[in-house]
Amino acid sequence: MSRKNQEKLIRIALVIATFVMIILRFLLNEKGRVNPDSIRFMRSAHVFPVIDNTTTPLGYPLSLKVFAILGFGEFWASKIVGILAFLFIIWFAWKKRFYFRESVLVAGLFSFVSIFAYTMSEPLILPFIILFLYIGRKIIIDELSGTKAVFYLSLILIILYNIRYPSLFIIGGTLLWGIGNFKKHYGKTFIFSALIGLVFVILFKFLYIDRFNENYVNEFLEIGLHPTSKLLTELFQGLATSFNPFIHIANPTGGVINFGIYGIGLLNIVLMIFLFLKSRLSETQRFFLFIGIVGIICSFFIQYFYSTTPLDYRLLIAFTFPIWLLYFRKFYQFFGRFAYGITILSLMSGLVFTWLSKGNYLQNRREIITFLKFENLENGPLRFYVENPEHLDEVQIAELISTVNPNISWTYNPKDTLKKNVLTAHKVLSKIRIDTNKFQ
Repeated sequence: MSRKNQEKLIRIALVIATFVMIILRFLLNEKGRVNPDSIRFMRSAHVFPVIDNTTTPLGYPLSLKVFAILGFGEFWASKIVGILAFLFIIWFAWKKRFYFRESVLVAGLFSFVSIFAYTMSEPLILPFIILFLYIGRKIIIDELSGTKAVFYLSLILIILYNIRYPSLFIIGGTLLWGIGNFKKHYGKTFIFSALIGLVFVILFKFLYIDRFNENYVNEFLEIGLHPTSKLLTELFQGLATSFNPFIHIANPTGGVINFGIYGIGLLNIVLMIFLFLKSRLSETQRFFLFIGIVGIICSFFIQYFYSTTPLDYRLLIAFTFPIWLLYFRKFYQFFGRFAYGITILSLMSGLVFTWLSKGNYLQNRREIITFLKFENLENGPLRFYVENPEHLDEVQIAELISTVNPNISWTYNPKDTLKKNVLTAHKVLSKIRIDTNKFQ
């Protein structure tokens, strides 16, 4: 068998293995790969066209609403969106011959498998990131120009912002790229497109956010939230796990194992820098790298006045994606088919982690369905009482309930627990048993 055919078979096998791993990742999880933000997304989709949330744009909730209308429910809709996002990236890269090998390798990394399996907006943004990179490349190599180029580039920037607000950093990166290359044939295209994107952001703020939540800015903007020493430490940890091809989550309790996790990530970053410096980057490749770095830098500085969780692989995924594509392109040029070994080992380590930390989501879902039906709470609005949002064992119960009845919100008032539609961890666990594990 020729080398070309061997690689073709390897790529097909990797796509199939990745597809299976995405499904296993949320089925072999005690709560189906959701978190408190997932509750907000699913509830927003469930109550639409009522707008109850401006913390995130409507792009992702509306995608869930489409499949929910078709009868899948918001939770299963989120998994369909994740799987379709993965399949679209592979199909588009193959159809357009645009970083196809690299897309297969990157999508198969366990961190990306975890993203595609998550009920979060990050899976939906990745297909549009690859569209953005493709359009940017077409403009740079002068296959797309003029009014048509400005239209497509500004449109994709607006779509990105309607999925995740951090896409503002991509708009900013596009503007800076255009300014830095102003004298080149495509410079003005990037500038005009970015300016159109910024105008949309301003209109979005006044016409959407202020209309439904006039206190948004006052609630979320606060100068001097964290000291630089803390943010720099979290940045290192976030980058080291984001660029660790095998393990993307550090042990929250600390320990020696974290030295290995951060160490592998750091060594991989060093290898990236070496490969980027060793070989000549094309203009398109410099664009990939520039957008990724600008996004990471902006994500760091925004923390000084906008409250976010510490940077990790999930928050940085839209910006690390183009860097990963470029990295695998250079890795393959230097080391050949050894590049496939990285993704194969990543899938294997992911399978081991998933198995060792396995829960039983389907069993837990059946328990929650039984409980809600017995309490006559399977439909209608629910509230869940938690004394402290950091009590993850209690929050986890609400997360699991949201996968069955997404119309659930939080309450912190103990008096509310007297109401029938207000649940507590004690009320639930006194009547059913949930399969848990120490790794989730």
